[in-house]
Amino acid sequence: MKKFFAVFIILLFVATPIAFADGDLASSENTDALTERGKVVEIVTDVDLDELYASESTSFDMASQLVKVKVTTGKYKNEIFLVENNLSGNRAFDIVVEKGSNVILSIQETPEGVPNVYIADFVRDTYLYIILALFAILLIVIGKMKGLKSLITLSVTAFVVLKVMLPLFLKGYNPIWVTVLSAFFITVITFVIIGGLNIKSISAIIGTLGGVLIAGTLAYVIGKTARLTGLSSEEAHMLMFIPQNIDFNFQGLLFAGIIIGALGAVMDVAMSVASSMFEIREINPDISPTELMKSGMNVGKDIMGTMSNTLILAYTGSSIPLILVFMAYEASLVKILNLDLMATEIIRSIVGSIGLIITIPITSLATGLILKYKDSL
Repeated sequence: MKKFFAVFIILLFVATPIAFADGDLASSENTDALTERGKVVEIVTDVDLDELYASESTSFDMASQLVKVKVTTGKYKNEIFLVENNLSGNRAFDIVVEKGSNVILSIQETPEGVPNVYIADFVRDTYLYIILALFAILLIVIGKMKGLKSLITLSVTAFVVLKVMLPLFLKGYNPIWVTVLSAFFITVITFVIIGGLNIKSISAIIGTLGGVLIAGTLAYVIGKTARLTGLSSEEAHMLMFIPQNIDFNFQGLLFAGIIIGALGAVMDVAMSVASSMFEIREINPDISPTELMKSGMNVGKDIMGTMSNTLILAYTGSSIPLILVFMAYEASLVKILNLDLMATEIIRSIVGSIGLIITIPITSLATGLILKYKDSL
């Protein structure tokens, strides 16, 4: 029975991205174009890539591949189309296919019902599902019941973010309050499932919420003072033109992202500190609350440095191409630091680290006080 339940949870976790999608990729007909899967079965005419990209730094040279593509899903399944795959001469936008390439197709039907087929992208979701399955299996094999509980909490978190928080954003609700409430729900559910409804979980919940709220408040105050727009990314600009015509609070979306981005690391720290304090109390029941709090702080200090590095390195890693551009053009430090994009990323990483640091004393204090007065509660 346990093995069956474990397999069921793995399948549930792997299927989560599919279930959360608004429509099936293989039969999406809610837009003017059908989105289907296909496979390149023959390259009729190819291009010389070395020649095409030889001048990509100075100009855009148009070229095209002529390929035969077999549709593998949907209305036109098993039909073969001759497709002109246009290339712009820019590696960032070109989809250069080979025989056997699995691709995503965009099929537009004319009023006469004639399909026009275009190659939209490579198929990548298969590999995403494989790595998700590997992740789930490793959690179960190594973590056993704890790993199983982790999969459940991950599924709950994904559901809250994708099916509650983001849809509320799209309906125009205040992103800050929606994110705070979502973070509260995710925190409580995660700790209760993993640790049970007990004093340790309550201590970790208090520490997490304290750290996240302080981080969110700091982000709001500093962001307002520094006049961050929330429009530093291309995706934010794209939101201005979505069909729902929503007047987004882009600063609010920025602060919401900071809160969610810091939540995972803060939860990790809070549970680590609370768990260590309870273990110390179990080993030495006569330890004073003050000494117990000091022990919790010492554990937190050991965690603090590596976890702060985790946050900062994560944000830095996503900005490496941008940093290299600045270095290549020898931009001045003053100019770099005052760019909206760079200021946003720096504040995001530092504020997240501050929230993590603040979580340590809050969790230590909450755990110490709860253990001190639990008998009288």
